[in-house]
Amino acid sequence: MHPTAEKASGVLTEKLILKNNNTARYGSRLFITLSLVCTGLWPLAAQAGHTTKASSKAGAKTAASKTATNAAPAFSTSPDVQQFIVEMHEQHGFDIAHLTRQFAAIHSNATVLRAIRPAAVPEQQRSWERYRARFVNERRINNGLVFWQENAAELARAEAIYGVPAEIIAAIIGVETEYGRNMGKFSVLEALATLAFDYPPRAPFFRSELEQFLLLARENGISPLEIKGSYAGAIGIPQFMPSSQRRFAVDFDGDDRIDLRQSTSDAIGSVARYFVMNGWQTKAPVAAPARVEGDPTPLIAAGIKPALPLKELARQGVIATGDPDRPAALIDLVTPNQATEYWIGFDNFYAITRYNRSSFYAMSVFQLAEALREERLKNAP
Repeated sequence: MHPTAEKASGVLTEKLILKNNNTARYGSRLFITLSLVCTGLWPLAAQAGHTTKASSKAGAKTAASKTATNAAPAFSTSPDVQQFIVEMHEQHGFDIAHLTRQFAAIHSNATVLRAIRPAAVPEQQRSWERYRARFVNERRINNGLVFWQENAAELARAEAIYGVPAEIIAAIIGVETEYGRNMGKFSVLEALATLAFDYPPRAPFFRSELEQFLLLARENGISPLEIKGSYAGAIGIPQFMPSSQRRFAVDFDGDDRIDLRQSTSDAIGSVARYFVMNGWQTKAPVAAPARVEGDPTPLIAAGIKPALPLKELARQGVIATGDPDRPAALIDLVTPNQATEYWIGFDNFYAITRYNRSSFYAMSVFQLAEALREERLKNAP
């Protein structure tokens, strides 16, 4: 259920109501901007783009004194952010002054930008051995067994309803937040704003997520300044992006609210539903080891979406066990200075990559899930 749109105040509301055509719409934007400048909510310098020499010198001294605490100006001074605020008002009824104050409380975060950028040295970007060791290890297996034991009923219920195995759900939560222990300490509003306005390679995606986040916070009656998450803006025990939470999350504990930060039950049900909505096939295989004869380059270049039946892959030199008519894709797990490890990924492997579009990620989830299942069977009475 969508909440009632927030109201703009005073003459601004009347002005917007009276304007309906495109020309008037742009006129209302000008009125909004001028109103905010006059009330001091947006600095005039941000609109004008210049200062006098005297004010520049004074400003330089002030800026230098603030460098240690705030390396960047408040987001509310950015023309792009100001335009975004106006759009949020026009499209979703957000109060402009209120939203401007929230953006005035956050700044571009250099740590977020460093974290999102690819490694400078190519060899550091792909090492399956190093990546796997981070997620498939004794600590995550042991903690995963505890998590499974403590939430056995909810995991079983989710598996019964959605057809996603308990070990896959547990492994996702284990890889994402180590079973809710590490949900992130970044301001989600600041992280998403940083990536939306200061990271051009993916700005459209993160601008959309920022929009979804503000809607999500309003729907749940929470200040967006209070919510913490990952450097990329993912939230809660399963680390859902805001759009995913609004689209896929479920109230699995029946308390009439969805809370992925506090409710393990909601997290379990939401992960299971996410997979079903992204193509998970009940009781179907995920992946299998493969041996490659010949040059696999064309098959690797074809991507990780299953497209060729196993029998066709066999004709092209990929040897693996499975239903010869089942579509699969060849997966390469590269570690520098070691022989490449090959697997075939089926539709369920591809479904895992919808959570994080990385074959390393999906294979870590699968192998952690297998380890959890095997250890739980060993410990069964």
